[in-house]
Amino acid sequence: MHVGVHTPPLADESLEGALAYLSERDVATIEPGVGGYPGQDHLPRAEYLDDEDAQAELAETLDEYGMEISALATHNNPLHPDEKRADEADTELREAIRLASQLEVNTVTCFSGLPAGGPEDEVPNWITAPWPPEHAEAHEYQWEVATEYWSDLAAFADDHGVDIAIEMHPNMLVYEPHGMARLREETNERVGANFDPSHLYWQGISITDAIRYLGERDAIHHVHAKDTRVYEEQAREKGVLDTTAYDDEPNRSWLFRSVGYGHDEAHWKDVVSTLRLVGYDGALSIEHEDSLTSGREGLEKAIELLHRAVFTTEPGEAYWAE
Repeated sequence: MHVGVHTPPLADESLEGALAYLSERDVATIEPGVGGYPGQDHLPRAEYLDDEDAQAELAETLDEYGMEISALATHNNPLHPDEKRADEADTELREAIRLASQLEVNTVTCFSGLPAGGPEDEVPNWITAPWPPEHAEAHEYQWEVATEYWSDLAAFADDHGVDIAIEMHPNMLVYEPHGMARLREETNERVGANFDPSHLYWQGISITDAIRYLGERDAIHHVHAKDTRVYEEQAREKGVLDTTAYDDEPNRSWLFRSVGYGHDEAHWKDVVSTLRLVGYDGALSIEHEDSLTSGREGLEKAIELLHRAVFTTEPGEAYWAE
């Protein structure tokens, strides 16, 4: 297992500048954006897709800094009821999969997307309760749309030998582990999780139980290291389904925090240990979205903590059990 970084917080740096900064801090992998919400500041998709010379130059640059790519990131909504927006997101995903294959990167991280509640609707609709009955009907419609789309995309990913790692996220159809498992079952094994605990925390989901649940299904393809703190004073008054602006920090029920500022080091060591229990040995890709600190300070504190938490060697034999 190793420490990696999702690079949008370093968008003000060139790729080489970001690599130099991260290499000095013993970061092993990067997860650059190639489209959608993460942008593509460090890896413009069109500049590298189908261009062997550009890809060779990228490989040399990564080697120079002792760095690898853990995944390519393109988070968007390919199920959007606006056909133009859905097509754009679909193109991003398919091109990201093709580029990952060409770069010999195993994984693309993304969202499941979210359809409207019916074929005539114009806005995505996040269904969180089955009543009144039309909401349950809308939810089943959404799963029909999603299953058809993701079955095709999963086959496309399989043709290219690339895993699709979906972040469980609110305002997306897949936002918790059971939905993740359902989408995997209804498509193929290329579909799995980009296991980001940040949105699971505020939903009240046990992170280690969720890791075991998805790990038993071999459904963790990538991991984000991102923390969340629930502020009980606000949550007791208005719950955790909080529409307060992210930059109105004092009034929110929860905030994204740098690793270690939502949950302590012992918790993160338990997360690392549970990931090892289920056989995950890839990147812990730090995603910094803590508005109470700067990007660099947040990254550096997360890097320091995770270096203390990760195991860097293979497990030894349990000689004491013989």
